[in-house]
Amino acid sequence: MPGTVLLLAASPVGKSRLVDAASALPVLAAVPPAVLSGTDTANVVELADPLEPQAVLTRLRAVAATPGPLTVFIAGQLALDRRQHLPHLALARTTPATVRYTALPWQWIREEFRLRSPGSTTLFLDLHADTDTWGWLGAHALDSGRNNAVFGRIAPPPSRRTVAVPAYMKTIATILRSGYRPAEPELHQQAFGRLGSDAYGDVVLTVPPVPVAAPGGFAPGPPYRPEPPRPRTPPEGGSPDGSVRAGRAPQPAAVRPPQPQDPHVQVTAAVQAGRHQEADAIALAHEQAATRAHGPASEQALHWSEVRADLAMFARDSARSCRIWLTVAETRLAAGQAPDSPAVEKAVDRAHHQWGQVRDKSRAQELGALLAQLRTRVPGRRPGALENVRKQLSELQATPF
Repeated sequence: MPGTVLLLAASPVGKSRLVDAASALPVLAAVPPAVLSGTDTANVVELADPLEPQAVLTRLRAVAATPGPLTVFIAGQLALDRRQHLPHLALARTTPATVRYTALPWQWIREEFRLRSPGSTTLFLDLHADTDTWGWLGAHALDSGRNNAVFGRIAPPPSRRTVAVPAYMKTIATILRSGYRPAEPELHQQAFGRLGSDAYGDVVLTVPPVPVAAPGGFAPGPPYRPEPPRPRTPPEGGSPDGSVRAGRAPQPAAVRPPQPQDPHVQVTAAVQAGRHQEADAIALAHEQAATRAHGPASEQALHWSEVRADLAMFARDSARSCRIWLTVAETRLAAGQAPDSPAVEKAVDRAHHQWGQVRDKSRAQELGALLAQLRTRVPGRRPGALENVRKQLSELQATPF
């Protein structure tokens, strides 16, 4: 049965732009339609920097009505509307003040594909979140529909005055241009493997295909079932639904590809069920194993420290999250990493953000003093960060307990 492919790249024009989403389209367009779809033949619908949400909705409805396999590639940036605080895909005219009127509600994507046959729809997403959406993702998952397979990443806001590139989507396209199309989970893993350390801190989206045959003769592939983690193997991988930050992507197992060892699956399942202590215990075990095998300053160990910092954020323990990020930053600096390196700046920026959420004044003072010391060495790319810490510390000291 012929397939359908939707290529959608959208980002605002002007200073609100976080990512040059449209730069992914020429690379994707160079891939034969059948390879993009994974079917013998396919029709391709392309939307580059669309202006109107209703125009995008019309195309979504058209492709959702097609009977065969549907593969959707979306590159762009996420923004929250100010009234309902719901995620939207920013379009060309979107500004922070006009999200509700000029951006595409993400729930429209979910709803338009909701009635499609389970297992017939696959989404590849390369999204960058603005600051508000990145905070929102700490407590919410990006719901793209329970019947759809979803692979990709959500990256944090880039540095100030920097426009990011959809590196994950371009890597997917580069792999497919070879003419070989691996199964979706393996394609996703290969892409993250090539991104390497550039993907640290991203939210990884990995929702495998639904193992239900669709009408009309199309049957999706077998379900993707990661193997359970091995305690002594330093793990590397992505989360199943975007609620855990990523390090490098998992590599396929040698004996039974593409079934990777992915402890992030267990961590995310525990978080979704509200078992935050269990999630932290799993991450801590892998952090300790990586420390024994590679040392405390290794990327393997630091990755799991960063996962634990995010887990503390999900558990609404901002003080613990801040403390872990501070430790990560100190460890990287002690290992000789430059104060202006992206990994160090990220750790200090995340510590700063979490510190601002600490409500216990004594802990806020203690952590603020440590943060102020770090900020003298790592001022970051946003002007006034050190002054902000000092001002808040002064206010804390002037306020009675």
